[in-house]
Amino acid sequence: MPERSAPTGQRAPARRGAVRVGWAWLGFVPFAAYVVLFLALPTILAIGSGLFDGDGTFTLANIVALGDPVIVTTFWNSAWLSLLTAVLGAIVGAVVCYALLGLPEIGAIRTMVDAAAGVLAQFGGVMLAFAFIATIGLQGLVTVFLQDAFGIDIFANGPWIYELPGLILPYIYFQVPLMVITFMPALSALKPQWAEANLTLGGTAGGFWRHVGIPVLMPSFLASLLLLFANAFSSYATAAALASQGSQIVPLQIRTALTSETLLGRENLAGSLAFGMIVVVALVMWAYSLIQRRASRWQS
Repeated sequence: MPERSAPTGQRAPARRGAVRVGWAWLGFVPFAAYVVLFLALPTILAIGSGLFDGDGTFTLANIVALGDPVIVTTFWNSAWLSLLTAVLGAIVGAVVCYALLGLPEIGAIRTMVDAAAGVLAQFGGVMLAFAFIATIGLQGLVTVFLQDAFGIDIFANGPWIYELPGLILPYIYFQVPLMVITFMPALSALKPQWAEANLTLGGTAGGFWRHVGIPVLMPSFLASLLLLFANAFSSYATAAALASQGSQIVPLQIRTALTSETLLGRENLAGSLAFGMIVVVALVMWAYSLIQRRASRWQS
């Protein structure tokens, strides 16, 4: 039988499976423009510049240079520094989250810690470097006090704060509050009914954490750990302000490649270094998304 048309003046019903195109997509335009201008375009330029020399001729010399022992050492320094500060920051941050778990969410202490974590996680760069120099630098407040009061010279073996080990404390400074921000929601998602059921069945508090709490929280903990690693691996301003001499980590090596006039034949080495960083961070964030997808099942 032929289909009957809709009566005059009445709107025909939409077909099942039809996609309606409205104006809601306009709200996505600012975010899409941000992604293209500040993420996609710099990534393309960084990768593209590493494939050309100073004269604009295609070359793989910059990519091959990533195997140079000096650059390999630089990537290794960035990796162990990021991993160490991420692990320490994750452990300390998880302990802080556990201590906050027993406090009311709208209480004064919980609110103050949450606000402080949000501020301190973004406190970096020159300000953070100056704070550490003024506190434990060669003439810092704590350094002078220890020398005058106890005769302890924390720089007896050299000015370590201005070298690679000196970046550990500043990095942990902003890693801990970032861990508090990212891990606290997962810890708060633990349902009290699970602990009550464990006690009802004759379990202990240790057994609950061993068989329920830790397995449930481990994906979120690992996801936060990877996020902290990526955060430290890509940090530049704090290291640039503290370690003004040398190129111990990859971001500082990129600065050297951009400003040095002695890299003959490797004028675009900064592009290949940035490409290496992009690959490392992309792999970390890919693993983060996989773990976070599993963790989200327990947070819903």
